[in-house]
Amino acid sequence: MKATLSLSWRLLRGGGRRGMLGTWLTFGAVAVSTALLLFAVAANFAFDARADRGAWRNPVAATSGAVAIEAVRNDYVRDRQITVVDLAALGANAPAPPGLPRFPAPGEAWLSPALAALAKELPADQLAARYPKVAGQIGDEGLVHSSELVAVVGHRPDAAAMTAPRSDDWVVGVAPTKVASLAGTPTQEAEAYQVLALIASVLMVVPLLVFGGAAARLTVARRDQRLAALRLIGATPGQVVTMTVAEAAIVAFAGALSGAILYGLAVPLLSRIQIGGGAWYLADLWPSPLVLAGVLVAVPLLVGLSAVAGLRRVVVSPLGVAKRETPPGLRFFRVVALLAVLAAVPMLSRGTSVGIIAVVIGLAFLCINLVGPWVVALIGRITAGSARRPARLLAGRRLVDDPRSAWRTVSGVALTGFVAGFLGLLSPGAFTPDPGPVQLRVAVPSGPVAAKVDEAKERLRKGGVTATVKAEKKLVVAALGAAVTPEAIDRARTALDGLTPGRTPTSEADDQHLGFQLLADVGAGTVVVLSVSFLVAIASSGITAASSVLDRRQTYALLRLAGTPLEVLDKARRAETLIPLTVMGGGAIAVGAFCAVPFMLGSMSVNGLITLTTCVVLGFAGVIGAGALSRPLLRAVTADPAPRPD
Repeated sequence: MKATLSLSWRLLRGGGRRGMLGTWLTFGAVAVSTALLLFAVAANFAFDARADRGAWRNPVAATSGAVAIEAVRNDYVRDRQITVVDLAALGANAPAPPGLPRFPAPGEAWLSPALAALAKELPADQLAARYPKVAGQIGDEGLVHSSELVAVVGHRPDAAAMTAPRSDDWVVGVAPTKVASLAGTPTQEAEAYQVLALIASVLMVVPLLVFGGAAARLTVARRDQRLAALRLIGATPGQVVTMTVAEAAIVAFAGALSGAILYGLAVPLLSRIQIGGGAWYLADLWPSPLVLAGVLVAVPLLVGLSAVAGLRRVVVSPLGVAKRETPPGLRFFRVVALLAVLAAVPMLSRGTSVGIIAVVIGLAFLCINLVGPWVVALIGRITAGSARRPARLLAGRRLVDDPRSAWRTVSGVALTGFVAGFLGLLSPGAFTPDPGPVQLRVAVPSGPVAAKVDEAKERLRKGGVTATVKAEKKLVVAALGAAVTPEAIDRARTALDGLTPGRTPTSEADDQHLGFQLLADVGAGTVVVLSVSFLVAIASSGITAASSVLDRRQTYALLRLAGTPLEVLDKARRAETLIPLTVMGGGAIAVGAFCAVPFMLGSMSVNGLITLTTCVVLGFAGVIGAGALSRPLLRAVTADPAPRPD
């Protein structure tokens, strides 16, 4: 074993300048995959951390031993939501809320740092007057993110704010609830973000895993030739496998470690991404030591297994590898597997668990990767059969001879096409609030509404706000007009604050605030997922294109020696990339769109069409650009056409 590992290290170091270039390509591919994989994994833990910190605001009713009464309502300032938590102690043993040193006393308020800063910035009649007795600020452990606006207000248990009925609609708030602790459960809003994060992670992780596995197959022809030669001179299959695993694991571990460092350097920039109304705490985006260790072990293991999976020909028929025999054709069962997964997609409904949805999406990804080489081989036969020029004939024959290698060059963009097709149908349209007259409404669940109308008029008059106030059923409605300024709206909110205990003056746009925010975040998440996918696709195309040139350097040299112009070789190289990319990219987009149909909320939006168009343009541009970068390498490997032994 020691001798085998020593030989592996010598072969790795003694591969020559071009051999080391292949090693560096693998190193780069693994580093990029690891960094982006850590981001995809950490995003889920980040949303979980947010959900845990905000869970205390979603009270669980006590079955016995209640220690406090908790209620939640949403207020607004400058079109930003303020989460107001009303608390009342039922005894001396009421626990301190997260982020507070003690339970709030009746009448006092504790504000988040962002809300406290805003209260100092704005005139008192627009915000600060709503919280006349501020006792301190809420710590980070009680906040979802640093820019969140939160107020914790203390009351007596018999105060009207803690006894008056409120709406049970989670968008508006939570009715007064007797609780045994302030632990709570994640809100429906937090759970929605967790579901979206899981789906987004699947859309990012599967291409990353495919890319990481493909990294092990870079410069595969050079390695196969070398290992086949060792088999022919007496190396056992076990020794060949051990050398392959050792070589792949060494490079992969170094790449994974570098990728983790790269991700750590990028965390401060990633934390600035605005999701859910604010940026992120750095600790949220940094995975735990256990997760980090798992990724650093899993990535080299995946690369090692992928490398071993390609050794079947070397172990079974080393003479065939040495003679460069064409491997047997691919089986049609690959297409059957994809069709079987697609047949299951229409059976999905909105009631299906998110886990099943994620699994189906992942299987669709993997089946596209499985069927890709089969389709590329078919494309190669059609291309070669219809060729009228040497470059096209060479491209077709190359696709038939090694469809797996050709697929690795375009697989990144093809899988990104699946992501674009899936998200393109789900991308929200441009939703904006109705710019009509602003009307603030305050519910009056009990008592005469007329008296509240008169009180509202007096409050608005003293606040210097011009408004038409009237009663509509159990509502006091203050019409401020269409041209009213944000300052006047906030003065009206402050003036009407407390008109009905436990009720907040809100407009129609306020009631839709969470919906607009969620749709905006879906759009931002789409951009993030597609950006990650394109980074993978472009890196994959560039690395595999260069690796392909290195793998075939002897073939290119022999063709050049036979008189083939360099321009013909370059055209053939471009054609064997662009032809399958056009077919497989379009097919992957169609499959992604098909998988998204069960989750569509309506017809395809303009934003979705723009997303798809942008993806197609950027995908082709990225592959063409990546391929152009390998042209100097092609010129270099054919500069000396005399074939040399590896």
